[in-house]
Amino acid sequence: MNPSPQAADPRALWLGLLLTPGLGPRGIERALEALGTVEAIYQASLTELEACQLTAPAAQFIHDGRALAAGMKEWESAQAQKIEILTRSDRNYPPLLAEIPDPPFVLYARGAVEKLCELSVAVVGTRHPTPYGRLMAERLGAGLAQTGLAVVSGLARGIDALAQKACLETGGLTIAVMGTGVDLVYPREHTPLAEAMLARGGVLISEFALGTPATPQNFPIRNRLISGLSLGVLVVEGGEHSGSRITARLALEQNRDLFAVPGLVTQKQAWLPNHLIREGGKLVRTAADVVEELPSWARQRLQPKPGAAAASENPNSAVSSLAEPARRILSVLRLEEATQLEQLQQLLPGGMDAPQLLALLLELELSGWVRQLPGQFYVRAQ
Repeated sequence: MNPSPQAADPRALWLGLLLTPGLGPRGIERALEALGTVEAIYQASLTELEACQLTAPAAQFIHDGRALAAGMKEWESAQAQKIEILTRSDRNYPPLLAEIPDPPFVLYARGAVEKLCELSVAVVGTRHPTPYGRLMAERLGAGLAQTGLAVVSGLARGIDALAQKACLETGGLTIAVMGTGVDLVYPREHTPLAEAMLARGGVLISEFALGTPATPQNFPIRNRLISGLSLGVLVVEGGEHSGSRITARLALEQNRDLFAVPGLVTQKQAWLPNHLIREGGKLVRTAADVVEELPSWARQRLQPKPGAAAASENPNSAVSSLAEPARRILSVLRLEEATQLEQLQQLLPGGMDAPQLLALLLELELSGWVRQLPGQFYVRAQ
């Protein structure tokens, strides 16, 4: 005996349409325009369904009860895994996302779903950042958290994960938009980061069914959610053919602000942000540059964390308080380029023996001025 649509949870009905082979968002839209409600779609005759320009297999899948059965099974699986199912009518459905031209009919969510309504900015970029890109992603992820903004990204390797991790470590909120089912973390090595996000009040979301694996076509699709959730998109680094270019284009189509961190013109990873700035994107050095461009209503709603104003000040103002040998080291190290230990020793004005240099580098690293990279490379952190 087939289950009755009247007895099913409305979210199971939406899931059934999502799982109908060959239907897709456009097919659902056509059926809704013709029949009015999701319940009416399930109650329609085969002739009525085919009149909605649905494919014959999709219409048959709905008519003979297989769509409803699939939806109810998916709904039960989501409940068992404590995964929330949000439809466009749910109060926790992100209001900014609802404004884009093609918002998902269904969102799968793990975590504090009410946080999806928080004000946020997306931070995206290359999976292969330079030391400068790593530094800026971390500084901006932390800085945005301090201003009270949530950080949205894709949990991808490189800029995405760096910004989200820094946001977490600063006590901020971060939201990950998955290119897989929300029950699968990709890449797998970011499972601890995803779990830390959930433990600290963050959210993982996806429009893909449970168990959906990572396939190349999924990621451009999910990028419209990254931009759609956010007040603006901040691009840190990316080459000419970077996937972040898609997110930037979608941001403009969705009438979102577009921000970019300038980079060295000689580095290929600086191509995308420099191009965006040339085309009118807002140049960003600190989180304050982002906040000052937001609409007034958004700025008024932000609740900066204690100490955020001090953190946004020019860090160079504190350099003079350091001892002279430490200032010499900082005068040589650069934000955008790592320097190997032996090269640093040669570049230092007046020279410095290795033990003293290593001791001072350790002090500077512990105080947040310097970051050590693999291979005894060092880069200035502020």
